[in-house]
Amino acid sequence: MSIMQLTQTIQILPPATNRVRNQLNQPALPGLEPEETTLPKITNRQIAEALSSIAELLEYQNANTYRIQAYRNAARGILELDEPAAEIIRRGEKLPVPGLGRRLHFRIAELIHTGTMTFYNDFFMQSLPPAVRRLMAIEHVGPSTAIRLYEELGIQTPEQLWWAAHQQRIRTLRGFGVRSEARLKMAAGRLTGKTEQVQLGGVA
Repeated sequence: MSIMQLTQTIQILPPATNRVRNQLNQPALPGLEPEETTLPKITNRQIAEALSSIAELLEYQNANTYRIQAYRNAARGILELDEPAAEIIRRGEKLPVPGLGRRLHFRIAELIHTGTMTFYNDFFMQSLPPAVRRLMAIEHVGPSTAIRLYEELGIQTPEQLWWAAHQQRIRTLRGFGVRSEARLKMAAGRLTGKTEQVQLGGVA
């Protein structure tokens, strides 16, 4: 992730790989044509969690108070709906959430249709601690993850992240697991050149 980017993307569903394959027009053997697949339905809870996460990130950035509250109100409104928001959007109707603006409604629809939501990132990189900026140079580490690693585990460098993952400390954080820990360890290892052989003192 480039620390100079102006947008942030939240993804809560895997990409539709078969759709990409179709776009490439790759020939398939008879009987092995790719099956048509659809994205799994996004629940109201998933949408609310994504909106709440954005609100927390914006709050850390000292963003506009009304914008933060808009995301939180939208999260609460989505949870209070009597039916899945995805069904309402697919019918082409407006979500019956009080105070929901057109732009945020569009973002929620984007999340439902594609599994991702892109929003303007108010971050001024100079306002972040240097340690957080260093961690954001690691693949898979966005602003919110870097902040949590720094504040909750005291991690300040890619090398420290690698060792924390090696010691299985990252999986103790809420929202992290064995797989995410392994992914971060590999990313930090690629950046620092650190391998298991280094940890074993050069013994293969």
